[in-house]
This record gives sequence, structure tokens and C-alpha cells, in this order.
Amino acid sequence: MDRAVVGGTSVGGTRGAGRFAPSPSGDLHVGNLRTAMLAWLFARASGRRFLLRFEDLDRVAAGAADRQLRDLAALGLDWDGEVLRQSDRSHAYQAAIEQLERSGLVYECFCTRQEIQRAASAPHGPDGAYPGTCRNLSPAQVRARRNSGRPPALRLRAAVEQWTVHDQLHGDHTGPVDDVVLRRGDGVFAYNLAVVVDDAAQGIDQVVRGDDLLSSAPRQAYLAHTLGLAPPGYAHVPLALNTSGARLAKRDGAVTLADLRVLGFSSADVVTLIAGSISAIRPGRSVTVTEILDRFDPTEISGDPWVFDPPTTTVHNEGDRPP
Repeated sequence: MDRAVVGGTSVGGTRGAGRFAPSPSGDLHVGNLRTAMLAWLFARASGRRFLLRFEDLDRVAAGAADRQLRDLAALGLDWDGEVLRQSDRSHAYQAAIEQLERSGLVYECFCTRQEIQRAASAPHGPDGAYPGTCRNLSPAQVRARRNSGRPPALRLRAAVEQWTVHDQLHGDHTGPVDDVVLRRGDGVFAYNLAVVVDDAAQGIDQVVRGDDLLSSAPRQAYLAHTLGLAPPGYAHVPLALNTSGARLAKRDGAVTLADLRVLGFSSADVVTLIAGSISAIRPGRSVTVTEILDRFDPTEISGDPWVFDPPTTTVHNEGDRPP
């Protein structure tokens, strides 16, 4: 996992990879589809494989995964190999925790979310981080808390307070590192652990995702370092917002591919709409993802969020209507 990677191809000859990793908790909206398209463009333009992974350790809606795959394919996006599902990967996450435990880097945490939020200051780590309440409990204190019946979470015993990552769009970014949860009190493996383990296992060396996740990159890169894994490179792209300036959500109206089809928008229309948001098309021209790829330039992506105003009326171009 520590091989050097240049231009999407490792020194050993194995191609690197980008990925899109949605949670199958519902249908993708146009902001999600835009991020997926950007991840695909970044990967394909650099000669990388493009992989899909479902982060399904927590909330899952029946049929959502299949609908998400159909929507991605409808836009013309393709992917390499089988789709990985985190729900099939518990053995890998447990092995990572056991590796950290052997190095004395895991401890039990009995704090509730409310207790963490009420903490006035953090004796370990930066402001806003986990306050370290359970970090140095004595064996007797641990036994007492276990006997209370509250199931503990497992946390990483971090040795640093901050870490620096390089982002293709944002440059060097230094952010806080705290004692992240590795496994929740209910036994569910935590997102930060799963994403690090899976990116390494899949050979992911390029992560393109929304810039709301930039703050999590230092934590994840540090955890990868602690596990002896090479962290990926990053490109955190601007989010899609609604007209009020809030993060776009399904409650904002016609924002999913199915919603837009009802209003008469074809999949090709949505591709063209997204292409305009990343400056990959001349105004008034329809375009395919393959055509976007031919002229894709990451440096032309605006650093500003994309404001999407959901349509409320049906389009009248009969030739573009979906069947």
C-alpha cells in the first residue's frame, strides 16, 4: 500500500483508482450526481480505474443501491470491477482495530454524545475535538463503567493534534486530529475507519468528494498513516446548494433524476446541466460525459458552490423526453 503513484499508475505497474462511495439511504440528487461525475472525470482523465463502493454500515433504504447504480449508468458513467459493500467488510475493519490494539492505540470510551457536547474544554486535542474524558481512565474506572451496563465505543489514541494533507483544488490543508471513534457503542464500525481501510484495500489513490468533507481528511490520512497505509490524494469539490444557500437536499423539490424525468428532463439534459456547472460546455450546447472527458480540465472548476434552482414546470422539448 506504500507504493509511489505517478499519473495514476504505480511504480509496480498497477493502475491507481478513484472512486464514488455513496450511502444507499435514498436516491441521489443532482449534487450527488455532479460529485459522481467529477470523480469519474478526475479518474478517467488521469488514467485511473474508477470504482464504486456502497457505505452501507448504517442507514440503508430498500432498493436505493440499485436505483443509484441505474442513475449513474443513465448519465453514461461506467466503473471497473464489482461494487464493494462495506457491510461485507467487517472482518477487515476488525483486523485493523486489532492491529491498533496490539500497539496500545485503542481505548474504551463510555461517553454519550450529550456528555461530549457539554464538555467545556478539551485537555487533549484542539477545540471542538473529543475532550479525552475516557482516555486515561484507570483499570478500576473502566471496570466500574463496564459494570454500569453502558456499552463502550472504541477510540484511537492519537499521538498528534493536527495533520496536513494535500488537496488538488485547495492546496495543503492542515486540520485537527482527535481520538476518532473506530467502533461505536452499538458495535457498528465507524465511517472514518471503514473508509481508510477500504480505500487502501481497493488501491484508491485519488479521492474526489464534496468540500464539506475536507475537514475529515487530516483525521483519515493520520489514521491511514497509523495503520501503515498510504493515504490517497484528495480533490474536494464545491457542493451544490439550494437557492437559500443551504446544502441541496431531496426536500428542495425536483432534485433527483426520477423527479426531473417526471418534468420532462432526459438523462442527457441532466448531464448537460451538470456540465454547465463545471464549465465543461459552451452555453446552449448538449454534451455527453465522453465529450466532457475529452475537454476536462480540473483547473477550470470554480471554487464557488453550484446553486441549483429546481424546476417546477415541465420542459417542452418533446425530442428530449424520456421514454
